[in-house]
Amino acid sequence: MTRAEQRGGRASERALADLREAILAGDLAAGAHLGEVEIAERLGLSRTPVREALTRLAAEGLVELEAHRGARVTRFSREDLDGIFDVRLALEPRATARAAAHATPADLDDLDALAAAMLAIGAPGPEQDLDALVDLNRDFHARLLALARAPALAAALANVVHTPVVTRTFRTYDPYSLARSLAHHAEIVAALRAGDGDWAGAVMRCHLGNARAVMVEER
Repeated sequence: MTRAEQRGGRASERALADLREAILAGDLAAGAHLGEVEIAERLGLSRTPVREALTRLAAEGLVELEAHRGARVTRFSREDLDGIFDVRLALEPRATARAAAHATPADLDDLDALAAAMLAIGAPGPEQDLDALVDLNRDFHARLLALARAPALAAALANVVHTPVVTRTFRTYDPYSLARSLAHHAEIVAALRAGDGDWAGAVMRCHLGNARAVMVEER
């Protein structure tokens, strides 16, 4: 790789990190236009790394690329959110219930550690870190889905578990809704330790219902 290519790669990564953080933090609102020229000038970069960053963000679902209209921060309508949660409510409790039959003690310890970490950093106060919470939450749900050993379920859910929706959910929660969400993780682990798939699936349904109420009500 030439030095020019290395510099270009670093510039693209910088643009990607800057834009991703601005979108996830809400500094760039849903529907906001993302002009290559304006972004390049703000970051002190050429348009090429900015264009590459926008393409990668589109693959992550954070940005929409429209022919002849440029890029915008992804916007989810009430109908979009209803559709996302309809699919998740139909499939994710089932996947969680299946995990009870396959989770080993080591798996449960890992899930317990994730649930405890989320409780710790999600509590109100100066140590609260919602961005880190998003990452831990994604890991928790991914591990549950892997334990279900159901590739068809995993493939179907991959199309609807949108990072922007999850991130905005955490940022929209009031303290009580967030506390319920974090407590659900711990209860799911307790249900799995008991080998009770029905209990685990029921808690996941409550967990998703809590998130849906927050997100749809916001609309």
